[in-house]
Amino acid sequence: MKKNQLIAILLLSIFVFSCNEKSKQTQLTVKVETLEPNVNISELTSDFMKWWTYYSYNISLSSDFTGLNEQSETIDKKQFLEKLITGNYIPLKIKSDNKIETYKLYQLDSIADKGIGSTIKNVSTRVYGLYEMEGTPIPQFNFIDLEGNSYTNKNTKGKTLILKTWFIHCGACVAEFPELNEFVEKYKDRNDIIFLSLALDTKSELEKFLQQKEFDYKVVPNQKEFIIKKLYLNAFPTHLVVDENGTILKVVNKASEMIAFLENGKKSTDKKLPPPSSAAPPPPPPPPPPPSK
Repeated sequence: MKKNQLIAILLLSIFVFSCNEKSKQTQLTVKVETLEPNVNISELTSDFMKWWTYYSYNISLSSDFTGLNEQSETIDKKQFLEKLITGNYIPLKIKSDNKIETYKLYQLDSIADKGIGSTIKNVSTRVYGLYEMEGTPIPQFNFIDLEGNSYTNKNTKGKTLILKTWFIHCGACVAEFPELNEFVEKYKDRNDIIFLSLALDTKSELEKFLQQKEFDYKVVPNQKEFIIKKLYLNAFPTHLVVDENGTILKVVNKASEMIAFLENGKKSTDKKLPPPSSAAPPPPPPPPPPPSK
C-alpha cells in the first residue's frame, strides 16, 4: 500500500512540475508574441499606407536589433534581412525588456496589399547593401573641401570619419542640418573626429547655397562618382561612420540613427507615432545590387 502511495505521489509531482514548466513556456511565448504597439496584423497588411506608416515609425532595419523568425527563434541580422528580401515577410516590433529592440518576421498572406511585398523587398535590399558595407575598408579617396583642405586615407588615419552624402535639392538632407550642427558643436573639441559631407553639387552651387543655410560639416563638392561608383549608394542622405583604421563601422540613412550609434550603440527611440491624419513618408526608390565584400 505504501509503495502504491509513493508511486502516486511521485507521478503527481512529475505532473505538477511538467505543468509548471509548460506554464512558464506558455508565459514566455505570450510575452514574445506581444506586439508593440498593439496592432491587428490582418488589418495592418490589408492597407498599404497603414502598414507603411507603422513601418516608418516603428522599424529601423539599419539599427542593431534582435531578430526572430516565424517560430520566435533568434536569428542573426543577415538571415533576417535575407528573409525580408524575398518580399514574403514583414518585420513587426515585439515588446522587449532589453535595450535592443526585437523584431519578428510575419509571413504575408494572400489578402495582404500587393504593394507591401514589393516595397519591403526594395527597402530590405537597400538596407542589406548598407549592412554588407559594414566591416569593409572605405575605398581610396582624396577629398578637397570648399576651403581647400585635403583629406586622404593616409592623412585621416587614426581619426574617426563621420561622412554624410547629400545634394542641395534633397529636402531630407537639408532638414538634418540643425541636428547635425548640434552634434558637431558637441564634439568640437575632439580632434580625433572629422565631420565631412560629400555633395553631388559643384563648388559654386554649394557656396551660394551655404550662404543661406548653415552647415558645420566640412563640405566636399562634385562627389557623384565616388558616392555612386565607389560606395554604391543612391539613397540620400546616407551617413557612414569610419573608424581610425579606415574600416566602415556603420551605414544608416538617418542622422538620428548615426548619432545614436555613436553615443550609445543603439537605435534612437525618440520617434513617435504620428496622428492618424499624418502622411507617411513615401517609399524609397529601388536600390542597386548590394556591393560584394
